[in-house]
Amino acid sequence: MLVEEIKKFSKETNIKFNFYYYTKKSNWFNIGGKTKTYFKPESLTHLVKFLKLFGNKEKIFILGAGSNTLINDNTFNGTVIKLGKNFSNITLLPNGIIVAGSSCSDKKLSEFACENGIGGLEFLSCIPGTVGGGLRMNAGCFNREFKDVLVSVQAIDRLGRVITIPAEKILFEYRNNDLSDDLVFLSASFKGEKKDKNKIEKYTEELKKKKDDVQPTKIKTSGSTFKNPITQTKKKVWELIKESVPLDTCFGDAHISKKHCNFFVNSNNASFNDMKRLIEFVEKSVQKKTGIKLEKEIKILE
Repeated sequence: MLVEEIKKFSKETNIKFNFYYYTKKSNWFNIGGKTKTYFKPESLTHLVKFLKLFGNKEKIFILGAGSNTLINDNTFNGTVIKLGKNFSNITLLPNGIIVAGSSCSDKKLSEFACENGIGGLEFLSCIPGTVGGGLRMNAGCFNREFKDVLVSVQAIDRLGRVITIPAEKILFEYRNNDLSDDLVFLSASFKGEKKDKNKIEKYTEELKKKKDDVQPTKIKTSGSTFKNPITQTKKKVWELIKESVPLDTCFGDAHISKKHCNFFVNSNNASFNDMKRLIEFVEKSVQKKTGIKLEKEIKILE
């Protein structure tokens, strides 16, 4: 078994792994079973060594903050990689470019920009999750997206090779891009514009209030479940759900948020199947009522 090879590798290199590790506490839904191997590399060197040996042998899932992820209750037969605090550093270069590690929170990046009088990144304060997760899905809100402030991405491939990709070489779409799923993001560079710190703070607070007025917080949810179907209708996805689905629909403890119906909630002890059934029910109901096929924004690890 590959897990035995990884245990041997761990012993020989003194690189720490967790085996048959519960993922439930690693995501905002608070749902999920075990993963065969859980790897939180302490350094880039450790990550390179692992990928060079197992990158093309092992099934790998990259987990950020878990703010937009639904994880199966069954054991994941692979390795979950979660980059820790050593990949969360944030630096301001002399030319005004900000470099942030992929496990740095979007909120922290926004705050750092504010502290240094750099505007344009205020919207990041309203995006839950990490820089890496935001890059993966071209996250955004209030008519701004990662692509609008991105300069370049540093990543590592499954062979352990570190590469830098300029933003202009990336094809961005709404909540998507053409970056390979095989890449593990290490850091990214961002640009903004010089702006009065007080004005940045004021605008950031305005955005946060707008968000808090319409989105649920401090509960077991995983953000937007579906993408807005911008190529099919001018309506927002929440409008389609509201006109297609009884909002008191639930499966076990998986509910639709009363505050924002594109947010699904684990009200107590929902299972993976409860939440997946709710997602599928809403998806089918919207298609039956409107003819629109929704695309999931949430990532599902099965």
